[in-house]
Amino acid sequence: MTKKDIHVVPHKDGWATKKEGAERAGVVVDTQKAAIDKARDQAKRDHVEVVIHRKDGTIRDSDSYGNDPNPPKDKKN
Repeated sequence: MTKKDIHVVPHKDGWATKKEGAERAGVVVDTQKAAIDKARDQAKRDHVEVVIHRKDGTIRDSDSYGNDPNPPKDKKN
């Protein structure tokens, strides 16, 4: 099974969560923060990554909630 990361993307009605490869949005909300919160909840359940986009579509940030083979080097235990 391939992992399907969850993207937080701009939507005509605000912001949306969208699984990689999906044609339709999963959840549409008013604010980017609300979309990020929804995406994080789902990513934790599915053990995937959240990819956060800016209004222009470029990637702003990403967070892994799965078994990340390349964890950030700047995190200290």
